[in-house]
Amino acid sequence: MIVATGATGNVGRALVTQLTAAQTPVRALTRDPLRARLPQGAEVARFDPAAEPAALAPLFDGASALFLHRASVGEHTDAILAAARKGGVQRVVVLSSGIIQDGADETHPIHVVHADLEKRVRESGLDWTSLRPNAFAANSLQWADQIRAGDTVRGPFAGALTAPIHEADIAAVAVRALLDDGHQGAAHRLTGPTAVSTDEQIHAIGRALGRDLRFDEIPAEEVTEEMFSHVPPAMLPALLKSFAAAVGAAPEITTTVESVTGTPARTFTEWARDHRDDFRA
Repeated sequence: MIVATGATGNVGRALVTQLTAAQTPVRALTRDPLRARLPQGAEVARFDPAAEPAALAPLFDGASALFLHRASVGEHTDAILAAARKGGVQRVVVLSSGIIQDGADETHPIHVVHADLEKRVRESGLDWTSLRPNAFAANSLQWADQIRAGDTVRGPFAGALTAPIHEADIAAVAVRALLDDGHQGAAHRLTGPTAVSTDEQIHAIGRALGRDLRFDEIPAEEVTEEMFSHVPPAMLPALLKSFAAAVGAAPEITTTVESVTGTPARTFTEWARDHRDDFRA
């Protein structure tokens, strides 16, 4: 049995979908099971990360491994890990961030959060694997409202280059790390297969929709929090600084997805096709 936190998030949902498709038992944790809309075959369980240990313990009965997503457990990471260990879990795969690397700015708020998360996992007494994806292709969903409203998307840094990774590829690596030996103590750096600018992402979404979209670049000082609603406001200045540094700069590109799963990472064009309905009114 695999226990998955963050089961209704982009990566968690893809993970639960892949595990159920492979007929691997999975217990999907969510705050609201009635609204989860997870695949048949998944055991969906109500999850309150702030609950007392006695209430958390049954969530891990019969489980051997845990997929840990910080956004779903927040400040309760230690309690969740303790309950998992007590319940018999032996392995944890943690969704971290590619910002964790040698030479990184350790004061960056995203680094601080994920470095602390990885430290707590390492100290849990469980076998662990860290997944360190760089840019998520799903971050482009931040433009969905503008795309539904018209053919022009306004935003900063048209030339910022990333190698966006499809959430299904992150999930596929997680599946192998949860089920296979040989990943203990590994930190898998994950990216998409090619560099894509912000402007090119908008055009790829347009092609998937059969529309001619354009990107209208605006100065960073005109950016509003609503444009990056998935980003905590306190982190937005640091994120914009990272985007500025990415303009014209070749991003890191890894082959980890293919080496772990045996299948090449999906392109951003494939992601846009998979998500075209998310951009339709």
